[in-house]
Amino acid sequence: MTIPLSTSTFAQSRRLPKVSLPPVGASLAMLFLIVLIAASIWPDLFATSNPLKIAPRLAFRPPGLGHPFGTDQSGRDIYSRVIYGAGQSLLLGVGAVAVSMALAIPLGLIGGLGGRLAERFIGWVLDVLFSFPTLILALLFAAHLGGGIGPLIVATGVGNAPGYGRMIFGQTLSVRRAGYIEAARMLGHSPLRIIWRQILPNVMRPLIVMVTMGIGQAIVWSSALSFLGLGAQPPAAEWGTMLAMGRDFVSRAWWLTVFPGLFIVLTTLSTTVVGRYLQRCLEGRTS
Repeated sequence: MTIPLSTSTFAQSRRLPKVSLPPVGASLAMLFLIVLIAASIWPDLFATSNPLKIAPRLAFRPPGLGHPFGTDQSGRDIYSRVIYGAGQSLLLGVGAVAVSMALAIPLGLIGGLGGRLAERFIGWVLDVLFSFPTLILALLFAAHLGGGIGPLIVATGVGNAPGYGRMIFGQTLSVRRAGYIEAARMLGHSPLRIIWRQILPNVMRPLIVMVTMGIGQAIVWSSALSFLGLGAQPPAAEWGTMLAMGRDFVSRAWWLTVFPGLFIVLTTLSTTVVGRYLQRCLEGRTS
C-alpha cells in the first residue's frame, strides 16, 4: 500500500535547509581578516611606498593626507610598513599554530591511546609544561634559539603546544571509551584505521575553534617577543618590531606605536570573534 504525497509534503521534502547569516560582528571580523590576508599576499595593491625606504627630511610627520599613519624617525611611511607587516605577522601566527599542532597531536594521541603508563607520563609532562606561562615558556626557547622569524615561530609554537596537547589528550581519552569505537573494533577494523577514521576526526573537530583563536593569540605572543628584541630585527616591517622601535618616541610621536598596536588588537579580536562564531555553528550542528 502506497501513501500519496501531497504537494505541500513534497515541497517540504525538497526544501533546502536554512542557512543563517553570520551576525554583524562576525561579518565585520571576517571582512577584516579577508582584507588582511589579501594585504599580506599582495601588499603592493594596498601600500603607497616602499616600507624600507628612508627619507630623513620626512621624519616624524604626523598622520595626514600624504602619510595617513604618519612617518617614523627615518621618514618611512607607517601605513606601508603596517601593510607589509601583515604578511609577517600572519606568517608568525599561522606558523606558530602549525608548530603547536605538530607537537600536540602526537603527544595527545600517544597519551590517550598508549596505555596506562603512557597516559600517566604524557599527562604529567603536559601538566608540568602547562604550569609555565605561555610567554615565559616561549621566551626561554626564543632566548636559546636566537632572533629571527624562524626561531620566533618555533618558540611561540612550543610555548602554545602544552595547551593544545592537554585538549587533544582529554578528547582522546573521552573518544576512546565511546561506543562507536568498540563497535569498530568488533567489526575487525585495524587500530590505524580506527585512529584515522574515528578517533582523529572527533578529536580534531573541537580544535577548529581553538586553532582559529590561537592564530591571534600567537600573533600577540610573537609581537611581545619581537618587542623584547627576540623576533624580527629592525628595520623589518613587523608589528612587534615596529612597537619596539617606536617605544622610545611615544611622547614625541604617538603614531609610531598606536597604529601597529591597533592592528594587533584588531587581528586578535577578529580571530576570536570568528572562532566564537564557528563554535556556535558547530554546537548548533551537533545539537
